[in-house]
Amino acid sequence: MIEAFRDRATLLIATESAAEGVNLQFAPLGVNYDLPWNPQRVEQRIGRCHRYGQQHDVVVVNFLNRCNAADQRVFQLLAEKFRLFDGVFGASDEVLGAIGSGVDFEKRIATIYQKCRQPDEIRAAFDTLQLELSFEINEAMTSTRKKLLEHFDDEVREKLKIRNADSVAILGQFERRLMRLTRQELSGHAEFLDEGAFRLLSVPYPVVAKKTPPGRYDLPRRTGEAHLCRIGHPLADEVIRTAKERTLDPAEIAFSYEDHEGKVTILEPFIGQSGWLAASRFTVEALDQTEDYLILAAHTDAGEALDEETARRLLSLPGTLVRNLTESTPPSLDDIACKEQARISRDISERNAQFFEAEAAKLDNWAEDLKMGLEREIKDIDRQIKEARRAASAALTLEEKLAGQKQIKALEAHRKERRCSLFDAQDEIDANRERLIEKIEGKLKSESSEEALFTIRWSVT
Repeated sequence: MIEAFRDRATLLIATESAAEGVNLQFAPLGVNYDLPWNPQRVEQRIGRCHRYGQQHDVVVVNFLNRCNAADQRVFQLLAEKFRLFDGVFGASDEVLGAIGSGVDFEKRIATIYQKCRQPDEIRAAFDTLQLELSFEINEAMTSTRKKLLEHFDDEVREKLKIRNADSVAILGQFERRLMRLTRQELSGHAEFLDEGAFRLLSVPYPVVAKKTPPGRYDLPRRTGEAHLCRIGHPLADEVIRTAKERTLDPAEIAFSYEDHEGKVTILEPFIGQSGWLAASRFTVEALDQTEDYLILAAHTDAGEALDEETARRLLSLPGTLVRNLTESTPPSLDDIACKEQARISRDISERNAQFFEAEAAKLDNWAEDLKMGLEREIKDIDRQIKEARRAASAALTLEEKLAGQKQIKALEAHRKERRCSLFDAQDEIDANRERLIEKIEGKLKSESSEEALFTIRWSVT
């Protein structure tokens, strides 16, 4: 059913079973016809769509009976106290950890629905429940946020769903890169309000001026009056296109670890050191698809190579242009880049081998099912022939014996036909295998290219 929904259908109506163990990351819209009382069930439902791999903003619609005071208070608890529907669900993990499994909470809600009938009774019962939960929730949120912000590396914090004291959504890594690029390209044309919002004052790109009105732009959108600045928006696309077409001359950059807000443990050993870094784009075409890889080749002046993660983290530090370079780039950077290209090519080859193995396994399984089905059918015909022969032998009249022999002859003809089908199926299997091998061999001819992006001499203070 999930495959049918993903490939052909546009709507899936599901029971609570769809909230557990299914992958709906291809679906950007979810509707809760009935809002569960257990906040963890709400989180599970949303989590089927809002998960790693989702390519779109997820919209969740919750049906609510506005005439039911208890339903209104349940929604208020889920939305305001548990914050399950804010931003990127920043507080949900902390809150759900504070209330445990949520079963006791669900039982308390059920008790209120069963015993309270008047609005005043409902209000008083929910006020008591919310008061009991407030202390545990607030304490857990404060403690968890303090641990995350003070003790964890940037890499860890980026992978967790948190909210800072001002309830500003922490942007994803991709979104932060887009906003940093936008800040660079729109300098002098926009007023940047925070990490994820800016006010466009003028449009530097005449080609998209009519499609890009001045005003506030958010990523993600946090107010109905703001425009959503994301990939696909004319302004964002033009920012990226302009930046990609710019030629970057070799330069010396001084990175400041002290000015970076956060902790990057893997960079601490390189404070006070300097070296070289070169960025390039490695493009590989194989199996009818094109893949781009960003290769960062870097090492210190002492010759110590930086791995890809360390080099990427280095570029996340605040940097200052010291001077443009005239000296030649050390050839050791090319050696590091070539090794990385060889690793990428090897990984692609191994992945393609797994793809071929999977396709061959599908063909083998189909062939096995086809042959087993025909063999079962032939065995069933053999059984029918034996029964027909016994019936013909036991017949008392000549007419019955003739009818039995005709039935036996028809069954034997059918058996012969199915045996021929079995041989034809084997021929078809062999032909399909040959076509698969020819198809894969034609696609395995990969081509690769390299484009130099920039080279810098770096230092960390």
